[in-house]
Amino acid sequence: TTFKTEVFNGTAWRNLKESIPLVVDFLVVAGGGGGGRGTGGGGGAGGLKTTTTYSGSETPLAASLGTAYTVEVGTPGAGGAGSGGGTDGGDGTNSKFGVVSSEIISTGGGGGAINNGTGRAGGSGGGSGAPAGTPGGTATPSGQGNDGGQAIFGTFSSNQRPAGGGGGAGTVGQEGQANYNGGNGGSGLEVNIIGGTGNFYAGGGGGGTGSGYTAGTGGSSVGGNGSAGNGTPTAGTINTGGGGGGGGFLNNVAWYNGAAGGSGVVILRYPSNYTATFSAGVTQVEDTSISGVKINTITVAGAGDTITFS
Repeated sequence: TTFKTEVFNGTAWRNLKESIPLVVDFLVVAGGGGGGRGTGGGGGAGGLKTTTTYSGSETPLAASLGTAYTVEVGTPGAGGAGSGGGTDGGDGTNSKFGVVSSEIISTGGGGGAINNGTGRAGGSGGGSGAPAGTPGGTATPSGQGNDGGQAIFGTFSSNQRPAGGGGGAGTVGQEGQANYNGGNGGSGLEVNIIGGTGNFYAGGGGGGTGSGYTAGTGGSSVGGNGSAGNGTPTAGTINTGGGGGGGGFLNNVAWYNGAAGGSGVVILRYPSNYTATFSAGVTQVEDTSISGVKINTITVAGAGDTITFS
């Protein structure tokens, strides 16, 4: 009646050979923003998009064999630098995956602000720079991260200049603190698409502050820590989209550089009976340790790079 060869599996008759749909779950994280030059805001985390299976809002991609899909990994924003007050931290760049011209795009994190500056907008917004009570950067477009923290006003004649932390995928960046400590970066989001637990991405960078106080810490251990005085801030963790830490301020006369953000990542998970082929510019690692599943962690991919399934 079905014109197909069937086998009884002990419970029901099933087709002897059934195709498994090529449904691809994904995590797409953009590059994190750099921290601002002292007393600089923390860099905003790269925007994060993932499928509903892994606590996101995106629908898995129903892929077709032989179709070339875009894959691109965002680069991090540079830390704020220069003479005197210097510059804001740079914005991270976007990460992409999907059908050409209608890809899933995560937006690069906004750079942390220079002193007295407003945090930059991005996937998550950068923290604002002290001492003025300027706002943190906004998460633009919404749904990929959170706003950066606001600096609070400190006196111009001392080191009391706490900057705001960069926003993260999980929470907003913390405001500069009344005790003159820098604001912490917003928390990242736990996405266990590679298996296990405790895999965090897209934490915001900590805000900088003056000597004698405590700088903000990076969100979820993937955002970079800010610095106090002439200390050295830390960069966002590579391939997590973490924001960079903001630079410090010393004795009302010296400003110090912010740190770079962390590069982004694209992770794909799909049935193991399919094979992925990548274009020449892609750097990736394939994991087959989970039965029935292949996971490709793509750490480098530029404009024009692709993945094709067979």
